[in-house]
Amino acid sequence: MSTETPPSRADTVVIGAGAVGCSVAYHLTELGAEDVVVIDQGPLPVTGGSSVHAPGIMFQTSPSKIQTKTAHYTSRLLSDAGVYDEVGGIEVARSEERMDFLRRRVEWATSYGLPEPQLLSPEEVTEHLPLVDEDEILGGYYSPTDGRVDGIAALQWYMEHSSASFYGNTEVTDLDVSGGEITAVETDKGRIDCERAVIATNNWGYQTGQLAGLDLPIAPVEHQYVVTEPMDELADAETSVGDNTTGLDVPGDRSIAEYMSEGPHQPVGRDQDHSLYFRTHGDALGMGSYNHETLSVDPEAMGKNTEEHQASVRGFTKEHWETPTHRGRDKSAKQAFDELLPATQDVEYEATENGIFVFTPDGMPAVGETAQVDGLWTGLAIWWTHSGGYGRILAEWMENGVPRLPSGPVDTGGIHVRRFEPHAGEKDYFVDRGAKRYEQVYSIVEPRWQPDDHRGLRTSPFYHQQKELGAEFYQSGGWETPQYYESNADLVAKYEDRIPNQDGWQGINRSKIEAAEHLHTREKVSMFDMSTFSSIMVEGDGSGAFLQRVCSNDMDIDTGQVRYSLLLNDGGGILADITVVKLDDEEYMVTTGGGNSPGIHGGWLEDHAPETVSVHVEEGAKSTIGLWGPNARLLLQRCTDADVTNDGFPYFRAKRMYVGDVPVIALRVSYVGELGWELWAPTEYGQRLWETLWEAGQDLGVRPMGGGALGSMRLEKGYRLWGTDIDTDSNPFEAGLPFAVDMDTEFIGKAALETAREAGIDSKITPVTLDDSTDIMLSGRPVLKDGEALGYVQAGNYGYSIDESIAYTYVPTEHAEAGTSVQIQCEGETYDATVRDEPLFDPARERIIR
Repeated sequence: MSTETPPSRADTVVIGAGAVGCSVAYHLTELGAEDVVVIDQGPLPVTGGSSVHAPGIMFQTSPSKIQTKTAHYTSRLLSDAGVYDEVGGIEVARSEERMDFLRRRVEWATSYGLPEPQLLSPEEVTEHLPLVDEDEILGGYYSPTDGRVDGIAALQWYMEHSSASFYGNTEVTDLDVSGGEITAVETDKGRIDCERAVIATNNWGYQTGQLAGLDLPIAPVEHQYVVTEPMDELADAETSVGDNTTGLDVPGDRSIAEYMSEGPHQPVGRDQDHSLYFRTHGDALGMGSYNHETLSVDPEAMGKNTEEHQASVRGFTKEHWETPTHRGRDKSAKQAFDELLPATQDVEYEATENGIFVFTPDGMPAVGETAQVDGLWTGLAIWWTHSGGYGRILAEWMENGVPRLPSGPVDTGGIHVRRFEPHAGEKDYFVDRGAKRYEQVYSIVEPRWQPDDHRGLRTSPFYHQQKELGAEFYQSGGWETPQYYESNADLVAKYEDRIPNQDGWQGINRSKIEAAEHLHTREKVSMFDMSTFSSIMVEGDGSGAFLQRVCSNDMDIDTGQVRYSLLLNDGGGILADITVVKLDDEEYMVTTGGGNSPGIHGGWLEDHAPETVSVHVEEGAKSTIGLWGPNARLLLQRCTDADVTNDGFPYFRAKRMYVGDVPVIALRVSYVGELGWELWAPTEYGQRLWETLWEAGQDLGVRPMGGGALGSMRLEKGYRLWGTDIDTDSNPFEAGLPFAVDMDTEFIGKAALETAREAGIDSKITPVTLDDSTDIMLSGRPVLKDGEALGYVQAGNYGYSIDESIAYTYVPTEHAEAGTSVQIQCEGETYDATVRDEPLFDPARERIIR
């Protein structure tokens, strides 16, 4: 630790000495990184950022695996460091809906390996939390390893146990970027030349990114916290308030830092029905509230420390504490607390604050190397709860090329800083979306929930036809994508006896029309809008050799040939599954999914391409139709002079041809397990392409098909979905994709796969089907054998063609044999299920190759 002037050079500069920055620096040096410098605009360790005004409450259980895993790692790390109070955590339910949600908590905790999750009766809750009025609650969820981190002590521990150098009162004034690379960090105390830098400024993340020309979608928001005067009910607790920050330079109100440094002696608590949380501070009680309207802060006006205020603390707004201003809550924070914790009704408050923290548009962290600036990494939108884990992940990623925790590789698709769509950096957009995520922090968000603001940003050329056909649009990556079409409502009656009812939580925002579209496509022909999918053009001298180096499969293919392959990281984890089309010598088209694929996968290819190879990500540049079903050939042949017979256009081949007047690149591939093609055309031709196929196929039963049908059809065939079934936390052998790997070629990740194969594959993805239920299983729910968790549901849906409910899961290889009996817990029920061989539908591929 150092307080002197920063050096003029360092290998790595970490900007921000809060929970994340200190964690990154600690883990980098633990992994062997040298010459790491950490700077912060505030004094050390009480910097004035959110890490030192936060009450430090850590609830580990999340619907997200990576959030749960990073939280548990953080709790173990800080517990071993002696700066974590493992008092347990209890979430209470004041409604039946919340009690159902707490049952989900138990299932998620079981799936992701948290120890001893429990549901408690009201009486059991009050045994742990005697201030709670037993008559106000229906029960609670107890996680015994939850607790509270002492923020200031944790920062001190990081600084004392890391070989990095730390410099406070050092303001970053600029980030020097040359040739697309970070070269230096400019400060008010001089320039620091560097090889790489990490933005860990959280509340100031947008402002710091702007110094490098980046529009990072980091939205600061205020929320409230109060600490009571000493309470008679807590008089037996010891307290050190008044001595906790002695000798420390504390900006602003010292009482906030004093009370935040005082630990709890009872479990930390949450009342999510009213967006509240609480914990003891010695003989006082701290109460936090998200129960008010969103108080967004201009991301360009975060400010600095003053004598009166910490930089990330605003003045307490009494009206938001005493008035119900949250759109989803009918009681104020004070009223709800008075009812739940009656002893607090007439107490005075010793400390109050409106503290600031941040949200991204989807509520998840922003981690990884930026696309625009090589060597510039981010660790943003991360709470104390997950900070240790994400610091470890980021350090592993930077040092070893593989994002991982000690438990193994992690899934980065949902946290990667490159996942954001091009419009996400527009300030009004990300501030509004951050405000919505704030509202939802403690809300019960329904399955397949859709936002209602900033809609219609990105539409395909087929959008107007889709609206006329009654498309129910979902938003994905900013695109409006049909989930199903009301024009197909008549098909529900036709297939009624093959469509089971889906009730309860599983059936929310789900339509029977999705099932009808699935069945119709199997019998007739459907058109699916694939315009959100991405094409990546790879051209130039050495293109074939480049693709061979980055693709796991053999890329020695002929012109017109299509090959399925994977992109792997150095650890053998799956970065992407792709389709590669050879259009001509040294000219290839790579296709991949939409959403976050262009930024993550396209950016990865751009980063690895040699100077002689051009990689152009055509996001939105092509309009694409998936034409699938038994009548697909009849329909397509009516619209083209090209030979589309099985002999003239075999499976996994491609042609440049015309559909009517429209020039297309046609790929004979199918993501639904039916005869069909993907037809890729320049965007300006999209409307005519739709019209041509639509008009020619009326007597053949052509219908539009939405994403709901695609989801169930692909699961019947066992086709993988990146970010759901496969990601950087699985290798191709575990994912059941050995056919996409040619170990006789040289490619990134091969050495790791050789090591994994020699060590033996411990887990394997497999389908399971329910024995006697038509309910749809939800992701993240535990798969059990004799009461022990084997894995969890990766994806679930109903297989309308096979009349069975399907779930995909990774299980230990010894339990992956077809016929093995397992159980799945979902929504408080335990279902008997059976492991099956895949694919479940058309294993001989007769429907595709005909």
